Amino acid sequence: MLRARSYFVSRRQFTTSQNVWNKLRIALIGQSTFAAEVYKLLKKDGHKIVGVFTIPDKNNREDPLATTASADDTPVYKVKAWRKAGTPLQDVIDSYKEVGADLNVLPFCSQFIPMDVINFPKHKSICYHPSLLPKHRGVSAISWTLISGDKEAGFSVFWADDGLDTGPILLQKSCSVESNDTVDTLYNKFLYPEGILSMAEAVDKVSKGTAPRIPQIEKGASYEPSLGKKELQMVNLLQPALNIHNFIRGLDSAPGAWTLVNNQEVKLFGSSLWSESEPQGQPVEIGENTGRGIIHDKGLLLIGSDGKMVNIQRIQVEGKMIQASNYGKAEKSRESLQLTDEEKSIVSALNQIWTGILNIEINKQTDFFSTGAGSMDIVRLVEEIREKLGIQMQNEDLFMASIFQEFADAVVLKSRGGSKKDLTYNRISLNANNMDINFPNQLFINGQFVDSEHGKVLDTINPNDESIICQVQSASEADVDKGVQAAKRAFEEGEWSKMNARDRGTLLFRLADLMDEHKEELATIESLDSGAVYTLALKTHVGMSIETWRYFAGWCDKIHGTTIPINHARPNRNLTFTKKEPIGVCGLITPWNYPLMMLSWKMAPCLAAGNTVVMKPAQVSPLTALKFAELTLKAGIPPGVINILPGTGSETGNAIAQHPDVRKLGFTGSTSVGQVIMKSCANSNLKKVSLELGGKSPLIIFDDCDLERAVRMVYEQMNFGFIKLVITNVQKRLADGYIYISGNEWCLF
Repeated sequence: MLRARSYFVSRRQFTTSQNVWNKLRIALIGQSTFAAEVYKLLKKDGHKIVGVFTIPDKNNREDPLATTASADDTPVYKVKAWRKAGTPLQDVIDSYKEVGADLNVLPFCSQFIPMDVINFPKHKSICYHPSLLPKHRGVSAISWTLISGDKEAGFSVFWADDGLDTGPILLQKSCSVESNDTVDTLYNKFLYPEGILSMAEAVDKVSKGTAPRIPQIEKGASYEPSLGKKELQMVNLLQPALNIHNFIRGLDSAPGAWTLVNNQEVKLFGSSLWSESEPQGQPVEIGENTGRGIIHDKGLLLIGSDGKMVNIQRIQVEGKMIQASNYGKAEKSRESLQLTDEEKSIVSALNQIWTGILNIEINKQTDFFSTGAGSMDIVRLVEEIREKLGIQMQNEDLFMASIFQEFADAVVLKSRGGSKKDLTYNRISLNANNMDINFPNQLFINGQFVDSEHGKVLDTINPNDESIICQVQSASEADVDKGVQAAKRAFEEGEWSKMNARDRGTLLFRLADLMDEHKEELATIESLDSGAVYTLALKTHVGMSIETWRYFAGWCDKIHGTTIPINHARPNRNLTFTKKEPIGVCGLITPWNYPLMMLSWKMAPCLAAGNTVVMKPAQVSPLTALKFAELTLKAGIPPGVINILPGTGSETGNAIAQHPDVRKLGFTGSTSVGQVIMKSCANSNLKKVSLELGGKSPLIIFDDCDLERAVRMVYEQMNFGFIKLVITNVQKRLADGYIYISGNEWCLF
């Protein structure tokens, strides 16, 4: 035992010494958060960073590499240039040589480094390049990888020489290129995280003497120009759609491909190939009379020389990023979010991040780009938000909301699992019950209020005086299909499908809180729309709805499966378990007597379980459902999760019942209509069905009961139901409808 222990300790001491011998003195030459992360990793691995050589401050803002190194008291040299008129600057070279580096590491360097520096250290210099060399040499390598339509992307770590990205290869790593990848997505998902790790791996190989030097072959080599010039960023529309798509995504998000739309210069972002038929929309002229485009509800369509189409989601007009579908429309006002204490702390932390990057005092109207921020500042912002707040934003999020208040809202909504939606709709504004109320009157599909496809409307009538409150859009079969497809996408691939059950519950709790804040307005709308007494609507219709949402929000993270003990199939040991999973898209059809409560009873459990819904409120009382839809946007419910489609039962309701992508249907109404619905559900796709039909609250009186009390209760129930029916015009379905009396008690009763 003693010999074994002694041997083990001896080996450990030897290994430690060997590790010390392998550590290098490194000069880090470069800039950006990428270089800063490489710096951190090399320090963590035990290497000595003897000097950091980076760019000077821009607009009083220090480069992230300089900030990171200064915090460790590492010598930082801010070099404006390493040479002048082709001649190395001797004072800069001397400052570099004084640090005594064994190896130069260039993780991201935009400056030309003289060969006097490259070859000075014992182990020379290694560089990072974001392409699979020898392909795509030059400064725009990622862009040209996409423009060329490559199916594979990657990076190289190579030994620097006197050529442009021509030195021997030390290591390479690759990834597949997806059809809609952009410069940003490739960089964020692979080139950035894997590149940092691989730079540390390369240094480790150098320190151990195992780093290879594989000469680059010239076969297949390419060098493409920088895309910094504006004329090189213009889209050539006289080529196939695939080439147009590749060019646009190759410049997304910086510097951005551009063209002319109705003779106005526009930058294009969020490109994808369009596989559907040509949609209806607003025709626009593209380029210098070289093509046509279509503004439609999903973006801007460009048509290639082969007749195929490319869809553009976002465009930049006069420096402002907008949804392409909104081109030519008046700018819509925004409503600020209602924040929890935790979300207020997120905004406060975000303010500090902006302050650190921009080095100015931040207010709600500070514009990120107006302060002179550049592309590397965007990268730094996205990375700091991820590190400090645990929220993954994208470069495009900042382009779409460069004002601090707008961007803060976008970050908060991303933390909720959703994305920001403008609360814009055809607003109906009324003054009733001594308050101003407003609500939508359009269909609610995929997080947006839209008109019906056929333009039909329904009159919504106040049952108190039979006056018309407003007209509401009536959903067609095509509108139902749009709603179902939106719900299906949200269920299968949207944010709703990706978030965990606890986060889902948080959103539903927030929705309940918003309903509570707007309960007087909801009760007033319900009173106008269905004829309910205001106090009853406030306490029961709305109050019970709020409690229903809170109850099921609490259930979100408590839906568990079970394990089942069984006989083992010896010699194996078996495990049998159940896992409860959501069904999918649920269709809901509700009656008119308790509009908001019936919505809540049916919808809340569906969402708590992770489903998505398409709902048709009663034809005569749809307004609280539409106001509820507005509140779901404020709560941050992701698009497509809830779709509200007012309409007739014969068209809208029937389309929901017959749609093959609806997996379950819930209906409350008459027995005769329930029979038709069950038949439709069976004929379409055997969907699950929950029907609440013509049951009518029977009261059973046995022969041993207190007859005096029974008679009094029956009288009160009958009288209560009658009064409600006559005075408030509300159908009291909870009142007793049938009385069953035992044996000889009938005469006495």
